[in-house]
Amino acid sequence: MNRMHTVAIIGGGITGLTTAYYLQKTVREQNLPIRYVLIEAEDRLGGTIITDYTNDFVIELGPDSFLARKTSMIRLAEEVGLKDDLVRNHTGQAFILTNGQLHPMPGGSIMGIPTKVAPFVTTPLFSLSGKMRAACDLFLPRAQSNGADQSLGKFFRRRLGNEVVENLIEPLLSGVYSGDIDDLSLMSTFPQFYQVEQKHRSLILGMRSTTPKQPKSAGDKKSSSAFMTFKSGLQALVEALENQLDRNCIRTGTSVSRVAQAESGYTLHLADGTQMDADSVVLCSSLRPTRDMLSEYDFSHLLEEIPTSSVATAALAFPLEAIQQDINGTGFIVSRNEKFTITACTWTHKKWPHTTPAGKALLRCFVGRPWDDSPVHLPDEELIATIMNDLNKIMKINQEPEFYRISRWKQVRPQYVVGHKARVDQLVHELDGKMPGMFVAGAPYYGAGLPDCIDQGEAIVSDILHYLHTYEATSL
Repeated sequence: MNRMHTVAIIGGGITGLTTAYYLQKTVREQNLPIRYVLIEAEDRLGGTIITDYTNDFVIELGPDSFLARKTSMIRLAEEVGLKDDLVRNHTGQAFILTNGQLHPMPGGSIMGIPTKVAPFVTTPLFSLSGKMRAACDLFLPRAQSNGADQSLGKFFRRRLGNEVVENLIEPLLSGVYSGDIDDLSLMSTFPQFYQVEQKHRSLILGMRSTTPKQPKSAGDKKSSSAFMTFKSGLQALVEALENQLDRNCIRTGTSVSRVAQAESGYTLHLADGTQMDADSVVLCSSLRPTRDMLSEYDFSHLLEEIPTSSVATAALAFPLEAIQQDINGTGFIVSRNEKFTITACTWTHKKWPHTTPAGKALLRCFVGRPWDDSPVHLPDEELIATIMNDLNKIMKINQEPEFYRISRWKQVRPQYVVGHKARVDQLVHELDGKMPGMFVAGAPYYGAGLPDCIDQGEAIVSDILHYLHTYEATSL
């Protein structure tokens, strides 16, 4: 490269931070003539990652952890000096709330798919007819779908029946994406289940044969925990990344209203009336502002076709003795057929003991469903009263919370509905053909988990460098 190139990274959540970090790292290692500007509309970086430290608690207002098996986040944490701050969750019994009662999650179930006979046969979660219908999976033929997308609901109802889906699989899988299992795309959320069916025919037999055996020794139990976070909260990663970046390359409190093609590269129209030129643009913003920035282009309808949902979380702190009916476990999820406002509750002081001072309890509750997000919009006091009413049907809490923290994410959670991958692939194709040098990355596209966003941010750096090399070569 012969001249200085500017890359604009719009959105300072985990994807934008990762993109900036890996781009800066590569530029410095290879001594490339590239500068970047990370632009964030809010006054802080981190996006949905927000950690609250009231009264020595560690309270996550957004995501609270990440999957340990997706190692890109661990690797990034180690690079920025947080290796010793990583902590795994304490494992324990999880429950399903159905028919007004908490039932232990059947042992040997993998994302709701039974792999052991005894726990499944003896669980009161399902009727005898429901269990017999699920057992049909052992004999049903594999679907001849040729890889065509379908909803998670259609796929699992065909294999295991309605009862197992609605009492176990739906609250487990839908909660990950805050979506409706009968709308969510199989191939964009859990394509591995399709692959298991194609290879093994039976989901039950396939999951049994492909799942590693759990360690038996007590000393090995900790290594089997699925999730990780940081002792000081996920915000520690945001702050560590921010400290690694050149402060002169970060603009917070700056929103972009429109991105327009220019004679050479792109012009960013900022909300304050100023403009900024860039050779390449990476859109790491959430769906709504991304739609607005690209609304004048004919392919923007592809962004409109990605729906969003609203959710809220409420963290409630109590003295430990306030929990009159304690339950030995880490939390519960709620069947879609229950008349509860909350959709799940984590007993955070048990699942993540480092978050809670001695003698205290911390409960984190979730509200909002794709077909009814009205609880998300309730006033604070009314929402807490509703949550307490639900909790007291299960736990018997004799005091009001010492304090609470509510976070509302309105129309932020992208929904990976059927056909999602095809729409996103088409969007990327349109950008490549009509707006070369512009890229999209983040939760709305190829994975909503934190490691998925990190993977996208790291991968997009290669695309940026390839484009700038190609652009310069063709300009000579």
